[in-house]
Amino acid sequence: MLKKSLLLCAAALIALPLFADDKAATNSLSSKEQEEGWELLFNGEDASKWWRNYKKEGIGDKWVAKGGSLTLTGKGGGDIITKEQFGAFEMVLDYKISKGGNSGLMFHVQETEKTPWMTGPEIQIQDNVDGHDPQKAGWLYQFYAADTDATKPAGEWNQLRILITPEKCVHWMNGTKYVEYVKGSDEWNKKYEASKFVKFPKFGKSTSGHICLQDHGNEVSFRNIKIREVK
Repeated sequence: MLKKSLLLCAAALIALPLFADDKAATNSLSSKEQEEGWELLFNGEDASKWWRNYKKEGIGDKWVAKGGSLTLTGKGGGDIITKEQFGAFEMVLDYKISKGGNSGLMFHVQETEKTPWMTGPEIQIQDNVDGHDPQKAGWLYQFYAADTDATKPAGEWNQLRILITPEKCVHWMNGTKYVEYVKGSDEWNKKYEASKFVKFPKFGKSTSGHICLQDHGNEVSFRNIKIREVK
């Protein structure tokens, strides 16, 4: 009986995965992600290593790290940007928007204008059910719209993934591909001419810049913010 028990224990050990961190915990990287070049932009406890307010040094006290999330608790936190600038990159994050809430993620932001959206294209974040903006979550604001809605309700976590390169840019929402486009292409330029951003000559022109999380006055939370450069 003892010999049989030892054999069963040995079989159970052999069945265990070789790497316990193949699936990363919240705000951490798995061994595979590390090998693939992913980096964290938030560790679940403090954002100041990676983020600061637009045109400022620190972060407004309305941006709070709590419960493993980076949360804008109310209006007045200000837009925050990455301290580092990125050109071609892949990024993934989870967001949770409040009921009726609105926010956004901008990329290739430069600190040359009054606000981030005057230079950086915006990927919309909002509650698609009770939000008031006709531009829906995951869309590239006033440029590219998805023909489906893969978002989860307000108060639940959604995963937004983006690929931004000179050859192509792609958005995914909860694993569903939303849009694909080429920044600076003829099609892009026609959409730019027809948008409100045509008043801002530096909009979308930079090929690198900061990533921005928007303060639109509503509570929004972020976690699992990961990025890797694409070469």
